[in-house]
Order: sequence, then C-alpha cells, then structure tokens
Amino acid sequence: METPTVRWRRLLPRTPARWAAAVAVLAVLVGGGTWTAVADDGPPAVQREDRMLRPGGVEIDTSYFTAGGSGKRPAVLIGHGFGGSKNDVRAQAEKLAADGYAVLTWSARGFGKSGGAISLNDPEGEVKDVSGLIDWLAGRPEVELDKKGDPRVGLTGASYGGAVSLLAAGYDQRVDAIAPVITYWNLADALFPDGVFKKLWAGIFVTSGGGCEKFEKKLCEMYERVAVSGKPDAAATELLTERSPSAVADRIKVPSLLVQGQSDSLFPLGHADAMQKAISANGAPVSVDWISGGHDGGDSETARVEGRVGSWFDRYLKEETGTDTGPAFRVTRTGGIDSTDGAALKRGASSDTYPGLRSGGREIPLRATGGGGTPAGAGAGTGTGAGTATKSTGSAETFRNPAGAVPPAISAVPGVGGGLSQLSSLGVGLSLDFPGQFGRFESAPLATSVRVTGTPTVRVNVKEAAGQDAVLFGKVYDVSPDGRQQVLPSQLVAPYRITPDQQGKPIELALPAVDHEFDAGHRMRLVFSATDLGYASPAEPATYTVTADGPLTVPTAPAVATAAATLPWWTWGLPAAALVIAAGLLITARRRTATPAPDPALTDVPLQITGLSKKYAKSVDRYAVRELSFRVEKGQVLGLLGPNGAGKTTTLRMLMGLIAPDEGEIRVFGQAIRPGAPVLSRVGAFVEGAGFLPHLSGRANLDLYWQATGRPAEDAHIEEALEIAGLGDALARAVRTYSQGMRQRLAIAQAMLGMPDLLILDEPTNGLDPPQIREMRDVMIRYAAGGRTVIVSSHLLSEVEQSCTHLVVMDRGRLVQAGPVAEITGSGDMILVTVAETVSEPLAEKVASLPGIGSAVRTDDGRGLLVRLDGATASRLVADLVRLDVPVTGVGPHRRLEDAFLTLISGGAA
Repeated sequence: METPTVRWRRLLPRTPARWAAAVAVLAVLVGGGTWTAVADDGPPAVQREDRMLRPGGVEIDTSYFTAGGSGKRPAVLIGHGFGGSKNDVRAQAEKLAADGYAVLTWSARGFGKSGGAISLNDPEGEVKDVSGLIDWLAGRPEVELDKKGDPRVGLTGASYGGAVSLLAAGYDQRVDAIAPVITYWNLADALFPDGVFKKLWAGIFVTSGGGCEKFEKKLCEMYERVAVSGKPDAAATELLTERSPSAVADRIKVPSLLVQGQSDSLFPLGHADAMQKAISANGAPVSVDWISGGHDGGDSETARVEGRVGSWFDRYLKEETGTDTGPAFRVTRTGGIDSTDGAALKRGASSDTYPGLRSGGREIPLRATGGGGTPAGAGAGTGTGAGTATKSTGSAETFRNPAGAVPPAISAVPGVGGGLSQLSSLGVGLSLDFPGQFGRFESAPLATSVRVTGTPTVRVNVKEAAGQDAVLFGKVYDVSPDGRQQVLPSQLVAPYRITPDQQGKPIELALPAVDHEFDAGHRMRLVFSATDLGYASPAEPATYTVTADGPLTVPTAPAVATAAATLPWWTWGLPAAALVIAAGLLITARRRTATPAPDPALTDVPLQITGLSKKYAKSVDRYAVRELSFRVEKGQVLGLLGPNGAGKTTTLRMLMGLIAPDEGEIRVFGQAIRPGAPVLSRVGAFVEGAGFLPHLSGRANLDLYWQATGRPAEDAHIEEALEIAGLGDALARAVRTYSQGMRQRLAIAQAMLGMPDLLILDEPTNGLDPPQIREMRDVMIRYAAGGRTVIVSSHLLSEVEQSCTHLVVMDRGRLVQAGPVAEITGSGDMILVTVAETVSEPLAEKVASLPGIGSAVRTDDGRGLLVRLDGATASRLVADLVRLDVPVTGVGPHRRLEDAFLTLISGGAA
C-alpha cells in the first residue's frame, strides 16, 4: 500500500525546470511566501516557507516548517533568545517538523528582519504577535484543530522565547502545552533582586538588543533612570512586572516542562521554582529540569533538552499517552572526567516529585573567623593571606562598603560565557573578596560529604552604622581541607537590601540555589560582601555589622537519587580474576628461574628500569616497549605520559610483575622484579580499576582484601591510608551506594594499605569530577610528602603538571624525555588571558607594570596576554584587569605541559 509519504514523493517534479515551475505555483498558492526544500537526510523531507506576517500591526519575519504527508498535525511555535532571531532555532524547527509537527518560528519585534521596537514581551506587543501567529496557524489546512480557530499548539523557546511561551499560555487559552528554557518568571525580580540593581546584566541586555534606541521609549527611559541612580524605583519594578509571566500566574494552566540552568546568574533556579509552584497550583502537569549550563555558559545539553521537549509535545499535543516525559524533577550532575579529552561526564539525578528548594534541611553550625585564616579571595590554589574582617566579636563580623563601592568583589562576570563562568565547574575559584569589605563565617570540617540541592538559608542580624540601607551579597564557598582553595558553586551570589526597619533583629536570608556536593573534610564558608562586580552598591561609604543568629541550613533533597553508573565488568569480575591470578602466581613462583642477586647500590632507589623491551604477542618486530630506561628517586611524584599506544600500561604491568619483559631489567629497591617477587610487598598499585563486593561496606572490602594478602593485620596501616584518602564516614556504607569518585578513592586506599614505599596509579582520575580530581591530586602529594614515591599515568596534562615533580614521556614504546617538570615545561607561573578585542602594546605594558606581575606579552593573534605571575594571584590579576576595563573573555593557566608534550611526541594525540 502506498503511504502518504511515498505518494507525496511520487508526485514531486523530477527535473530542475519542473521544480522551478512548482515552486512558482506554490508561491502563488500560499500568497507570496517563499518555499525552500530543506536538505534531506532521509524521509520525510522538510519544507520551509519564509514570509512576512503582520499579526499585531508590525511586520514579523517568520519561517514555517512542514514535512511530507497529508495528515493533520499539531503545531509548535519556537521563540528565540534575546538579541537573536528566528535563524537561531531553525535546526530544532526542522527536527520537530520531521517528527510530525507544523512548526512556526519568528523574529521578535526589533530583532532580525522584523519591524517595531523592543518592548520586552509586552502583552500589547510581542504577546499579541504570538496570538496573531496562532491565528495564522489555525488557517493552515495541515494543522490539527481543537475547534474552529483553535489549533492544537505548543510553545517553546529559550530565555526571551521561553518567557513569551509562558506569557502566551497565560493570555491565550488556545495554547495546549509549553516548554520554556532558562527563562524568567518575574523580570523585575531578575534585574532588581531584593531591590538591588543587577547593573552588568541589565547593561548587557540593552547592548545585545542593539542599544537603548532600539527599545520602546519608556523602557529606555526607565533603564537610564535606574542605571544613573543605581537603585530601582517603584515605577521601574511595576513596568517590568506587568510584562512578566508572574503577572498571569493564575492563568497558566497547561502542561509545562520547565528547563532552568544551574550556571545562570541572570535567571537563577529560583525562577523555575516560582513557575513550578504557580502552575502546579493551577492543576497542570509540571516537570522541572536543571541543566548544567545557563546564561553564564556551560553545557546547554541541547540534544537531550530538545529530545525531552519533543517527548513532552508528543505526550500533550499528539496525546501519545505511552510517551515517557521523564521525571517530575531532574538535575544534571557531573559523574567524572573523560580521560581522553578532560571533559566533564554528566549523569542525571531525579525524583518522582518536585522537591522544591528547601527539602531535607540540614543544619551546619557556623563560627565567625575573625582576623585569621584564609581570605575569602584565595582561590585557584593561590595560597593564604591576611585576615578580612575589621572586627569580630563572637559570631559578629564588621566590615565596610568602600566609597564609590570600588573595588568591587568578583563572582560571576556576566557575558563572559564559557570563560570565567565555567571555572567553578572545573574546581577552580577565581571569585574575589577584598580585605575589610566582607564578613566570613565558617563551618567545621564536614564529617561526611553533603550534597546541597536547593537554597541554603541562614538567620542573621544586620546593622548599618548610620541607619541607612545595608546592601550585602551572600555566597557559600566550598573550602578545601587545607584552606588553600575555595570554589564558589556556579559563581553565584545573592543580593540583599536590608532596610533600617529590618535591621537590629534576626532576619532569614536565602543564599543562591545550587546543586553541589561538599566532600568530607571540606568546610562551608558563608561570606557577606559589601560589593559585587555585577551589581550596583551604594556609593557612600558605610559600615556593616553582621551577626550569625543560627546555623546555615542546607537543603539535601533526600528524595533525589543520582542515576547509578553502569558497573564496569571489573566490579564483579576482578574478585574472581584475582583468585585465578593468585593461583597462577603460585604456579609461576614454583617454576620461575633463578632471580638475579640484589644490587646493594640500589637499595634506597624505589625504581630503576634498564633496557626494558616487550614485543606484541605473535610479533617478531613490533614492540609495545623498546629499550626503555629511567630512574625514580624517593619523594618524587613521577608522571608517566604518552599518547595512546605509547606503552605506558605495558610498562606498569611489567613493573608489577604481571607480565615478563622480553629484554631488560626492572629493579625495585635493588631487587629484580619477577612474578611473586617478595619486594612487590613494598609496591601498591591501582591499575584498571579495583574489584569491590558491592554489598559490603568500604571498610569490610579493605579488611577482606588485606586478609587475602596473608599479612598481619597490624601491618595494614588502614587508618593512615584512610586518612590520606579522605573517605570519612562513608566507610561504613555499602559500596553499591558509593559515587564513582568514592569508589576511586576507596581503590586508592586499598592500594595504600601497608603504606607501600612505591605507589603506582594508572589513570586514577577516571570517573572523577573536577573537585574529586583536585582531591586526588592532594592525596598523591600528601602520600609522597612522607618520603614515599608515587608513579601516576594520566591523560590529564594539566593535573600532571600540578601534581607531579618529575616526568617520563613515552611515544611508540620508547623514552622521549625524562626529568623534572620545570625542565620539560619551562618554569614560571603563566596565565593566559583572552580578551574580546585586540590588545594594544601600551595596555600590555600597563598590565606588566602591575604589582606582582613578572611580565605580560601579547599572544600571536593579538587577542590575548600571556601573564607571568610573580607574587600576584590569578584572582588579583582578574580584579586588576576589570578595573583597567579590559574586556576579559577567559582566564586560565597557560598549558605549558601540553605544548611541551605535543612537541615531544611530534603532534601525537594524548
């Protein structure tokens, strides 16, 4: 039987001339629109019609997408983000059209080729345009109707397009389902949170719209008025509120998929929370999805989000009741690092019910830190410094707002996108608080890890010395056990305007909503700063006193469960394989030939490899390792580097006696290595994962492993190994409940049992997220600090550069270079700064003359600076660049090891 698609294709013209004639006829039939056949990757073909419509009295540029077939279909409208156009959503439109929808995209007023002025989703402007577009869809013969003039229609879009989706659902009852992405509920609350002007984002908003003259006149006047005063007035708040979805909260009664970004200082997670509460109260189905990225950059998870939006519309527009629309709540979490490219691996956590932002509150006691400890500006491993508060009495901190609110503290830098905004997800903190301008309260080291999912809260008592408004910025840092590093989750802060009538009595303040795991041994650091780069602070100097009136309450959302990672084969297979290997070693031990005599001259040398070679199986001339020689001394952390196939793992397997070399010799503390050699008791190894029994606790697994070695229990040094690995109370839990990072740390603890003098780690950071990688780096450094030796093989060059003292670089089985890291990479603390425009030579000289800067050299393309730090920190450098009005787009370490590595292996891929 001929299907509609086959029949449609059979009727299509078969020559270019006939195609041209058909297109002309179609143009007449549709009233002057232009049809384009979209490139066909397979049936059904998608066609696009471009035309100008006047749905609300203003010309609107539209594109209409349909696929072959004669059946009726639901329609979908897709809005674009602020500053964009319909072209930004074309790919999504084509996919939905191919899936059986009639899809209409458009450029909003003031954008693309559309006319009119930007009026920020005015009900009488942009929202009326959407209703006009729905009218147009109702007249299309292929669009399914619920009744005359009422098409079956859904709306989706990101940011600006997401907001108009919500507004359309509130103003036009014909809308049947919506899926807004990273958008706002109340625009006044987004730009004037708690009465504090979000000046940088507001400025970016206006600039990305083409300048103030592109906006409706009263919006331009409002912006300029608030920007000059630095404080929103009632008229400005009212104007933005009436154009916000919250204004029609009680009228949005359609199934709603709410996708919000964790990396978003413009429209933070609280906006989606307000949407969920309002729409679900109206009786409509609602699901909430927190993606990894947001307006501050990061992974937008485009494919997954668009797939979920498609499923949402399949269920509520096509009424396919068997479609899985996903859980009521989902949040993306990092699940480790891809060792091939260093990218963060992600997996979801979910709940059958939406937990809100305050579910499962856990109280964390705080204390004022006074004048000692690490300053809140210390981040990115930049060390410690002097105290921060000017006064500390009990749980009170006194600090000042400087005249002109300069210099401002730095958290997020709006508009940088994938630059500074992503550093926190990589375990690096570049946020900065200036001494004397903030108060700090800190928890004790956490006994167990704490996953915070939602909005932390705290009760405080605030006083401003002159009885004026106090403007503060609250944030919660994740501080490493040694206090040298701190990370600000998603680079988020919460502003507060505390009026005189609120002062002098306890008030509850909500901190930014995040999803972040604080590891055991880390501390939570609550900071209230008087300034922030993204916001307007009072220009008058002021003195603030903040007293903590209770603990920090953090939501743990216990009902949210992280998706279990697929257990690798070795989780179950290695325990059995270990028995086979053990039996084989016993047999081999009886058969092995005479072992060479110990070398007294090498008794204190952890490892010396001489002339080592190993051929591939069944090969006479292909070598996995060839003529390899190097030496490792006590106290070194040696990085074994090389591209895939360089022979690293083969070398480690020979080192551990698992396979025998064809030629050459390996000596550990002077003893020649053979399978079962007694000196191997001084070697601990973690290679290709560790097999644990999932139903047993972490401690029980370690005890069982040690018993299998047959060595005395007192030789295990289990407590010392566990202290270094930092597992805390997790040891009492079943291993099946462990995250991948905890499994890795348990495996490292197992390798450290007996406190071996030589510890071998093959890709120890596989499956770890950035904070866990940082922890692993600390583990290796602490272990070697006691005079022991660590050998680590890894693809993560930046980690090797930070954790290793020496390097051995291999390629195609041979040694390329060996020596101290500084000799191979070049010394100096280099930072790469990228900027939005060409750097002038005078600017480079000005940066070079800053305190604590050794040099500043322009990059070859002129769009960046290579800055050598000579006493300054990365945080301080960023602050100085901001004050110099340098348009920074990214800051990060200059990857000297990567350059050296690629040079050494002649362009091989790590």
